[in-house]
Amino acid sequence: MNQLPPRSPVASLASENTNSRVEALDNLSMDSFWLEVENIKQSTEAEQEECSLADVKTQEEGEAEAEWLQDAGLSELLGDVASDKDKLVLLSTLTRTQAAAVQRRLDTYSRSRRRRNKHPVRDVRDIFGVGSSEDSAAEKEESSPDPLWHNLRTSNTQRTETPDYSCTVRNPGKEEVFNMDVAYSEQAAVLLKGSFLSESRKLKDGNALTRFKIPKGRLGVTRIGDLSAQDMKKIPTLALIELTALCDVLGFELKRNKAAKLKTTEKRLFGVPLNTLLENDQKLLPNTKVPLLLQALLSCLEKRGLETEGILRVSGSQTRIKSLEQKLERDFYSGLFCWDEVHQNDVSGLLKRFIRELPAPLLTAEYLPAFAAVQNIPDLKQRLQALNLLILILPESNRNTLKALLEFLSKVVARENNNKMNLWNVSTVMAPNLFMHKGLPNKIPEGKEKQLAEGAADVVRMMIHYQDLLWTVSSFLVAQVRKLNESSSKRYQFCDKRIKHLLRKIHADKDKVEKNQGEPSKIVKVHASLLLKDSLEVHLNNATRVADVLRQFQKNLCQNGWNIVNTVNLLKCNNSMECTNLLLYEVGGNIGEHCLDPDTYLLDLYHINPHAEWIIKQNPSYPRMF
Repeated sequence: MNQLPPRSPVASLASENTNSRVEALDNLSMDSFWLEVENIKQSTEAEQEECSLADVKTQEEGEAEAEWLQDAGLSELLGDVASDKDKLVLLSTLTRTQAAAVQRRLDTYSRSRRRRNKHPVRDVRDIFGVGSSEDSAAEKEESSPDPLWHNLRTSNTQRTETPDYSCTVRNPGKEEVFNMDVAYSEQAAVLLKGSFLSESRKLKDGNALTRFKIPKGRLGVTRIGDLSAQDMKKIPTLALIELTALCDVLGFELKRNKAAKLKTTEKRLFGVPLNTLLENDQKLLPNTKVPLLLQALLSCLEKRGLETEGILRVSGSQTRIKSLEQKLERDFYSGLFCWDEVHQNDVSGLLKRFIRELPAPLLTAEYLPAFAAVQNIPDLKQRLQALNLLILILPESNRNTLKALLEFLSKVVARENNNKMNLWNVSTVMAPNLFMHKGLPNKIPEGKEKQLAEGAADVVRMMIHYQDLLWTVSSFLVAQVRKLNESSSKRYQFCDKRIKHLLRKIHADKDKVEKNQGEPSKIVKVHASLLLKDSLEVHLNNATRVADVLRQFQKNLCQNGWNIVNTVNLLKCNNSMECTNLLLYEVGGNIGEHCLDPDTYLLDLYHINPHAEWIIKQNPSYPRMF
């Protein structure tokens, strides 16, 4: 297990809460965790395999900041001559705490460059218009008369001063609100400023874990998969900036491993990078998002293993598992491998082996320390906020594979009465397979073994129990994507004298939108080109939701005899089409493509994106009847 990132002095103030939370685990058995660790060690020693990843080297001062700026989409700031346009487009979307996180890392990078006597780097004041963290307040006031940083700070402060943070007040023993409308780092800053006590959530059994509810605003909730691939590519950089800002506010240092080159392998299944597996699988089944081998392993366990007592915990025969791996390598893609005669404990062993044998950890080498460090955050809600952002940062192939695994683990927990595997049992068994990797150094501080083991198991438990929440794209991130798209489409040519004009234009556009929001109704057209030749004319008011439009579409289809383009595209049930078979998409304008929540209020959405088209499509998760 990787050494966890050290906490800053501010974070040490929460150590008492963290210790009390960890002490609550004393009554929860860790036997399964250590048994699994021993099985992993025996398997590795027997095979005498070399590490598949290069050793992680300690980065020099400034290297981590430079890599962070690159991953955050701000590599232009590293050069002597940065692109003001690209820089301003992204920076103009950031909140106050996010921009402060960027400034802090650019400041550190600049100082390290100067100390190494390399070519001069742009001063941080050239980027943000304020002094570095070492400058005095007087020097900041004497900076340029119309600095970009001052305008952005003023704009973002105005944008984040008024939201209602009452949802963050603790309500022990009841369902709590999980606010996704306001940036997590801004919420944390308000809590600290207001001296709210950070409540330590003691770990309990799965049935007693705190319940969280995401309040549906007027624009509904966006899940991972609802956004187009083009828009989802923007989410990881925004999530990284927000995660860093959240850690800064909480006083935790976000450490990341440096990405290492993977060694090639002659195998086709085990020990093969996820992207390579998916490329091979997609040649057989286009649009495959989860490796076919993993799908087969999970399917076999779901059919015959969910009722097996001790499934995942009881280890199969290492000799049989190794033999099965060789047979799979030879016969899997030819379809000659027979799953019927395989013992379920051996299949679960193959599943865990597949995860461990990945050349890079499923949680990625770069962010494995960050996942492990989540346990150091004393407040449950803030731990979930950090996990939500980490999930969004993961590469798509890792995120999809992790989701398939967690969905299966949830099914195992649901059969607890038969298989005797509750949420904690499953978490302690799977934690070593996710957090220990043969390609990464296992540096565990002396005396910290128990605390780190329990923390890793708790992170896995949170990912299993709260996966629906964790696979949600926060509304504030979607809003930032919209602003990025809007800013990119304007194609301004920026220079210092044009910045004020740009910001004035942004505020003018905002005022225009606010004025339009007073419009009581609107008539729009909804298209369904793949289903019908006609479009649906919809009268929008403040109460019109996506579900209402889909019901209206269904009613008109059945009663008015519209001209259907292709009847096989409509799922028939009792001679009528189900409304749940249809989805409404927002396409174009300031978004690529967005599958809308049925509870989205369309007039509000129209005001935010008036240039979009609305298109009805069949739900891809429903089978088509030919």
